[in-house]
Amino acid sequence: MSEPATTAPQIWVDADACPGVIREILFRAAERAQVQVTFVANQWVRCPASRFIRAVQVQGGYDVADSAIVERMQPGDLVVTQDIPLAARVIEKGAASR
Repeated sequence: MSEPATTAPQIWVDADACPGVIREILFRAAERAQVQVTFVANQWVRCPASRFIRAVQVQGGYDVADSAIVERMQPGDLVVTQDIPLAARVIEKGAASR
């Protein structure tokens, strides 16, 4: 019996309060490392055209973006946030928070 395919770790960004300079660093890192980086926010986030970078816009509301990240992330993924409650939620689910 074969083992299920594993997906490469991804980076999820709590983009609502992510400083522009950090976004730029993550854009370059995604291309250089060829890793999927997803920016999640309740507003439109401008991203360069890339097969490694995407933005997900969620409805406005308290912790809607946070919940979207927690629902989509997998153990081993990296979540970039300044939000301590979100960091606690993703660590519980097995992600790394920076």
